[in-house]
Amino acid sequence: MEILIISGLSGAGKSKAASFLEDMGFYIVDNMPAAMILKFAEFCAGGNGRYDRVALVYDVRTASSFTELFDVLDQLKSMDGACRMLFLEASPETIIKRYKETRRRHPLSGDTTSLAEAVEKERAMMAPVRARADCVIDTTHTSTAQLRAELLRLFDGKDEKAGLAVSVTSFGFKYGLPMEADLVLDVRFMPNPFYIDELRHQTGLDAPVAEYVFGFPQTGSFMKKLEDLLSFTLPLYAEEGKTSLFIGVGCTGGHHRSVAVTHALAEYIRGLGYQTAENHRDISRGG
Repeated sequence: MEILIISGLSGAGKSKAASFLEDMGFYIVDNMPAAMILKFAEFCAGGNGRYDRVALVYDVRTASSFTELFDVLDQLKSMDGACRMLFLEASPETIIKRYKETRRRHPLSGDTTSLAEAVEKERAMMAPVRARADCVIDTTHTSTAQLRAELLRLFDGKDEKAGLAVSVTSFGFKYGLPMEADLVLDVRFMPNPFYIDELRHQTGLDAPVAEYVFGFPQTGSFMKKLEDLLSFTLPLYAEEGKTSLFIGVGCTGGHHRSVAVTHALAEYIRGLGYQTAENHRDISRGG
């Protein structure tokens, strides 16, 4: 079992980090008091693998005693499994700016006379927690995409490719565009196997149809240019924090050309190291 304690300064990005970690497979619990962490860890250990990766958000609102938290950390580290603590911080100017933009109330506002004083007070209070952290991320100049990439590196052992899932789907224009598509490719310029009697009732997944479609030089040139485009753009999508990309490949009926190209394209993208799903929306429609 893996337990991650997420702590840090208010406004430094704990909620965003928790959301990204949830996408990575962590079970997230927000604002859990230190006194309950051990019991919750015992509960998770008996969960038959359901709670193998748990992230607990701990901040100044739940802190009655940091000594209690440190005792819990020591006990967790002595148990089977991994236990680490992540601390997020940002400069006072950045935190103040974020609070002004969101118009939210700082947790220590009731005990101080200004937002700046609340930010400085929390920084001083949380200093012992920061000192015990296994990982510290300063989000002052960190974009959302960069934060996600750093979390992937630290807690998933993978690069940005692991965070981008690509879905490639064939479709027929006669049945309408897939509404969820990010990119739409039109392959109706390719010679149509529909007009070949022995190929008409087959699909692009059948070898004779695929051989026909890819037997023309324009198909080969198109695929090469498309592969160059995707090898250039997919890392950029991943770097910007995009978690899913839907590529639609369309021909007239969604039986032949689009199916063959979709299958080849999915294999190429999978070979680049991305999680790839291949679907054929209209392959069974229209007879």
